[in-house]
Amino acid sequence: MNFTLLIAIIVLAFIFDFINGFHDAANSIATVVSTKVLTPLQAVIWAAFFNFAAYAIFELHIVDTIAKVVDTGAINLQVILAGVIAAIIWNLITWYLGIPSSSSHTLVGGFAGAAIAFAGWGVVHSDKIIKIAAFIFLAPLIGMMLSYFISIALLWIFKSFNPYRLKRWFKIGQLFSSALFSLGHGGNDAQKVMGIISATLLVYFKTTDPALIPHWAQITFVDGKIHAIPLWIVYGCYTAISAGTLIGGWKIVKTMGSKITKLSPFEGVAAEGAGAILLFGTEAFGIPVSTTHTITGAIMGVGLTKRVSAVRWGVTVNLLYAWILTIPVSMALAALIYWILKLINLG
Repeated sequence: MNFTLLIAIIVLAFIFDFINGFHDAANSIATVVSTKVLTPLQAVIWAAFFNFAAYAIFELHIVDTIAKVVDTGAINLQVILAGVIAAIIWNLITWYLGIPSSSSHTLVGGFAGAAIAFAGWGVVHSDKIIKIAAFIFLAPLIGMMLSYFISIALLWIFKSFNPYRLKRWFKIGQLFSSALFSLGHGGNDAQKVMGIISATLLVYFKTTDPALIPHWAQITFVDGKIHAIPLWIVYGCYTAISAGTLIGGWKIVKTMGSKITKLSPFEGVAAEGAGAILLFGTEAFGIPVSTTHTITGAIMGVGLTKRVSAVRWGVTVNLLYAWILTIPVSMALAALIYWILKLINLG
């Protein structure tokens, strides 16, 4: 039964990664679609390619953080299964409603909620949860500040240039800024699922002599941090998120691309550039931030360069409610699912 659970969790993790791809596709393509730099189909193909290319760039800092959200030595496979199921359910609900919530926080909340239901608060590494939760507010705020200052700098640099020619240049520039953001999306979000699968293997083989762990399940640690994981996890996660991005998430694209503020190619470059800088920076420190929160804040920042009223604050307030609710709702849902699994004695 345990091996069956292991396979089920891995399959569901890949499904979550696929859902994450089309749920968060809007993050990297909303601006290029809304400014008509690329068609929706071209945009998702572009983003999917760079989602996968992230494998060649980023180390496994976020994998290590996610795998250690809870003490893997004190949980079982039911806990992880409940967390992944809860994350899938909440992602599908928010996608259906067109709410750009955080897949990252959904996954972390589900993982932690099920673990708490199983073994109490002590099993959760609260320092990691607090750091992740803090970026619910910090990611959009930093993204907004970065995009605002990038916009001001670009306006000053190009103030004497011909506006028509600048628009053409910035349309080309948006391809590069979107590519950078897609790299950050792939490196950030795919690694979170790699972390969950890694945690699953650590739990499954926790009583096995390390010398007897099969090659396909071996995880290498250096200085107490995850340094290498089986390549099938890496390729599977990047493939799943890229395939999901190809499907697209058109309801969320509409919210991100037009409902927060009207965007031009210039503003798209500033927003995506700011978002990419933040994602690359946080990944270097192993902080799993939400690409959704990052780009939303960046879009608000470029809106502020026009006037405060250019940002539709009512929309952003509603998004903030969804962001704040994501972790506690995912935790509660995962706890409920864990108790149901326990009741039916699954695993």
